[in-house]
Amino acid sequence: MDFDYYTNKEQSAENKNRNNLLASGWRPVSRDFNWEFFWELLWNDSQEFTQKTVNLFSYYADALGRRDYSWWANILNVASDYTRSEFERYWNYITPDPLTPDYRYKDVLTTETPIVQFVSRNSIPIDYVLNRLQEITVLRILDLLERPDIITQYYSERYFYYPVDRFVNWERLDIINTVIAYWSKYDIWLQIEPYDRGRKHYSLIAKNLAPLINKSTYDLAVMLSGYKCRVGKVQSQFAIKTFPKDVQDFTDVVQQTVLNQKQLAVLVHGEPGTGKTAWTQAVANEILVPLGYVIFILDHDAITNFVPPTYLENICLIINEADNLAPHRASEVAQANNKTEHILSLLDGTLYQSIVDDSGIQIQQRLVVLMTCNTTERLDSAMLRKGRVDLICEFTHRFV
Repeated sequence: MDFDYYTNKEQSAENKNRNNLLASGWRPVSRDFNWEFFWELLWNDSQEFTQKTVNLFSYYADALGRRDYSWWANILNVASDYTRSEFERYWNYITPDPLTPDYRYKDVLTTETPIVQFVSRNSIPIDYVLNRLQEITVLRILDLLERPDIITQYYSERYFYYPVDRFVNWERLDIINTVIAYWSKYDIWLQIEPYDRGRKHYSLIAKNLAPLINKSTYDLAVMLSGYKCRVGKVQSQFAIKTFPKDVQDFTDVVQQTVLNQKQLAVLVHGEPGTGKTAWTQAVANEILVPLGYVIFILDHDAITNFVPPTYLENICLIINEADNLAPHRASEVAQANNKTEHILSLLDGTLYQSIVDDSGIQIQQRLVVLMTCNTTERLDSAMLRKGRVDLICEFTHRFV
């Protein structure tokens, strides 16, 4: 009794969900017969094909050969749900399934949306901000892709499709089970899986996502500074041309080196008020953003746990007051934390290039690090070693 109750309840829920799909615009997929697929099936799976064909004819023979019923009742039995469901199974076997993602593609970019995480004044929500950046990237890529060629959903042993001419956006799409979309122009798949409370998991799957990622992350900047962490755009209060002539000449050298090298570390030092921080923002805004760099402005606490996202091709790190972040390791301050080692590994590239993760996108990254400090005397000598800091400039003019 209880089993029948729960079975009927599940069937009622399935019927309700299926009706909701139909009411929201989804339509059952008509599986078309394909001779090429049929011959491949017959040639490569002949034993299974023969068995399923014999089984189907056996069902029809049983339906037509009942002795306790009249001939017309047996004919009606052929059209019963039981016999029809057996034919549908056979038809699904001899016809190709709708297209599905090629999971052999290694470029996979995923996100949950909306991103939810507790943020307080006492913690640096690095994971939250980086997850938010990844969510923005995925959603921007979907905006660039616009309307897909196909949208399908498998539910209750049936495939449904959504007419692409009726598609408006992904938020308004009724999703009960896994949704698949495909753009033939870019050879990109989207897989959407629903969570509780309206949350969804998006996965972009392609041979090469890098061009779309570069377009979608253009002009983005991330500030990791206590509870004020946010994703937005970099702002520059002063233009490069407003700086003294010697600083402008140094900026030209920085720009040329950025174009010539994949990795560059720049250190500017001088007394407070000489425009060091303003200069880093001007360089980021006028030189690096047009080249497709994503800007990360890191404070003292953020630098300790920061690892550059591997799916970004061009990254700029702005680290202010580096003399407080990377003091000489003989000092008590340096011995009390590992920030000096962390900055050195960032400059070397050893922090995130030693282990290559083959589960997602791996891009040959270009890294620019812009650092400021009041004096180089307190910096660890290893930081100033050749190969870690490429260009150094002292700011001597009062600018602000």
